[in-house]
Amino acid sequence: MTVWALTDSWTMTRRELAHWARQPVQVVVGLAFPVLLLLMFGYLVGGGRGVDGAYVGFLVPGMLALTMAFGLESTMLAVTQDLGKGVIDRFRSMPMASSAVLVGRSLADMLQSAVSVVVMIGVGFAIGWRWHGGFGSLMGAVGLLLLLRFAMLWIGIHLAMVAGKPEMVQAVQILVWPIGFLSNAFATPESMPGWLGAAVEWNPMSATATAVRDLSGIPGVADGSWAGEHAQLMAMVWPVALVAVFFPLAVRRFRRLSH
Repeated sequence: MTVWALTDSWTMTRRELAHWARQPVQVVVGLAFPVLLLLMFGYLVGGGRGVDGAYVGFLVPGMLALTMAFGLESTMLAVTQDLGKGVIDRFRSMPMASSAVLVGRSLADMLQSAVSVVVMIGVGFAIGWRWHGGFGSLMGAVGLLLLLRFAMLWIGIHLAMVAGKPEMVQAVQILVWPIGFLSNAFATPESMPGWLGAAVEWNPMSATATAVRDLSGIPGVADGSWAGEHAQLMAMVWPVALVAVFFPLAVRRFRRLSH
């Protein structure tokens, strides 16, 4: 039964990957958008309030974490479009594991996210960012980034099925921006008003960004807060907690749609 489910999931993953070849512009735009933000904040906006040392060393890990929140709308739109066009109904009529539809979609998204991380790291090195930790710490940072993406992905899949329609997805996607920018990706919490800095410290993206900075050998948020001092722990706890909540919700929602 497990082998059958894995085989069906891989089949659905290949279906999603085939869309990349048919829609290369969408893939390129998805990869280029965070790069443009990195270059814009690194060269046009710059500064980095409360940041000691070279801003690029602070900015790149923050942008890597923030990138894990971008691009969810494409996955959410694909889910709602499949629901609206009756594609999901056709899959249900086939002898395949029902979980394969969601798993295949998530695997394809994770593959694209992994490519995005590699591209962003390459651009970071091109603009002067350097990794001062070892190879093991680099792989650990990549793992934390993809773990955050995995959590964000299941939030997106659940909200897409709740929204039901592509036009509603655009309204939900707007929420990603304030949540994403309410982090320490571009500035330190101590440079913000007290109440705002406290909220930023406990943002899951702040935890991942600070953890990546710590692993890279770049000082993170130096405010002595509990969240800042335990960033690597929180970078694991936050995504696991979010997956524990939204993965079952997404699966239950999908099963209800199946009936």
